[in-house]
Amino acid sequence: MSFSKAFSNIMDSNSYRPGAADGAEPLIAARQRLLGPANRLFYQRPVHIVRGLGAHLYDADGLEYLDGYNNVASVGHCEPRVTEAVTRQMATLNTHTRYLHGGIVDYSERLLATMPGALDQVMYACTGSEANDLALRVAETFTGARGVVITADAYHGNTAAVTAISPSLGGATTIGDHVRTVAPPDSYRVPAGELAERFAADVARAADELKAAGHGVSALVLDTIFSSDGVYATPDVLGPAVDVVRGHGGVFLADEVQPGFARTGDTTWGFQRHHVTPDLVTMGKPMGNGLPVAAMVGRSEVIAPFATGVPYFNTFAGNPVSMAAAWAVLDVIADDGLLGNARDVGAALREGVSAIGDPRIGDVRGSGLYIGVEISDPETGTPDRTTARRLVNELRERRVLISVCGSEGQVLKIRPPLVFSPSDVDWFCSALTDVLALLA
Repeated sequence: MSFSKAFSNIMDSNSYRPGAADGAEPLIAARQRLLGPANRLFYQRPVHIVRGLGAHLYDADGLEYLDGYNNVASVGHCEPRVTEAVTRQMATLNTHTRYLHGGIVDYSERLLATMPGALDQVMYACTGSEANDLALRVAETFTGARGVVITADAYHGNTAAVTAISPSLGGATTIGDHVRTVAPPDSYRVPAGELAERFAADVARAADELKAAGHGVSALVLDTIFSSDGVYATPDVLGPAVDVVRGHGGVFLADEVQPGFARTGDTTWGFQRHHVTPDLVTMGKPMGNGLPVAAMVGRSEVIAPFATGVPYFNTFAGNPVSMAAAWAVLDVIADDGLLGNARDVGAALREGVSAIGDPRIGDVRGSGLYIGVEISDPETGTPDRTTARRLVNELRERRVLISVCGSEGQVLKIRPPLVFSPSDVDWFCSALTDVLALLA
């Protein structure tokens, strides 16, 4: 089951019920006419959001929603310190990085200080897709190989290069012939003690296939929370697989767009949970709390062959306004203790969902404020995509916003802003309890 099929009745702009969008039909029609069918909307009854604050959103009728999904506004919608920093810098200067400016240097020093010392250089982009595209180019130049190993339902972006390593997109998208997929370390179906060994064995087989096909091994590319695959958060799983790839001459690229910036509640970066140091790290969405800023961090020796041979330039990447936003995000995470909040509130949310005790909840997993809830048939244990889809849409009717992930679209994906609170946990669990009872 592809990502696009799993989302078909949740985000397809053609799936809303006529007359059911609270007066938004003209806006929906205009959107379809002007933007075309590729730009999808969430939910059978799309939400018309006009304002946000913290972990809450407000629609055109003034109704309040609980945002259980948004990692773009990671430190909260309309966070005052981020807003003020961006406004101040925009009123002073915004230009490209071929002029000297202290903002990009200061931020780079601060960002690199959150990572192992071997990761000592950073290059900027505007989106996570661009950062991953750049990282693939860097890896290929360094290794002289093209083959890439990814997980079976990975998502790494929407440029041509990263679409080729994003099987979860589904539809007419196909992965490249230089790509091999492996199953994620599925903690629901594989004993914890076997996860690392099995995953490494699968990566070894994929690497052997790539070499046999003449592609060689360029990179193992992983979202370290395996978000599109279904949210698998068991720590200390990746080390053996990384060793395998390096043994074949490849590099490990950790895609931290999803788990990075304190999301997992125990470490700043998802790869740190596995006690490995990547060769390249990419980041995006939550980096600027909604401002377009992304980056690729790496070992200087890995970056050097590309950086000395290609005059990389990206007009908006690392601009002073985006750097101001990114700096303010780090301030808010530190000053408001959001790493600890993600840990504590995330644990309370997992406990609250587990305590509902519904037999259709097959597993509640995750780390910090990244949680996956496996919805399965209570008699057979098989994935229940239909119920998961209905749960998401019925939660929307109770003004609670989440989505789905997983190979069958059977996993509820809960990924709220890091400012999610105990009262938000109560709202979420109460709404989920009501919806499960409704669908009984």
